[in-house]
Amino acid sequence: MDDCLFCKILSGEIPSKKIYEDEFTYAFFDISPQAKQHALVIPKQHVSGLSALDTMPDKEIAACLRACHAVAVQLGIAESGYRMVSNCGHDACQTVKHLHFHVIGGNPLSARMA
Repeated sequence: MDDCLFCKILSGEIPSKKIYEDEFTYAFFDISPQAKQHALVIPKQHVSGLSALDTMPDKEIAACLRACHAVAVQLGIAESGYRMVSNCGHDACQTVKHLHFHVIGGNPLSARMA
């Protein structure tokens, strides 16, 4: 999509600090971290969000989940624990309409859901 922030990151039009990349996914540091470690994992295929998963092959959905774990390992938070979050829609505060997963950790996280 021409106006999608994450598609522009994937194309190199907007710079990012890459953490991980494979055939189906790309991961980079969040520019407004909510924890000591905060990364975003996105599919290379534009998908608007979790509600549009029917447009993605299962192997690409699985690649996103595996990439989240790989990022947690690279960030050194896999053993101590991390949170994966994907906001879906306006009421959940999804600000970029491209499926993405936040991988958050590196310090104790609140049990309270925001």
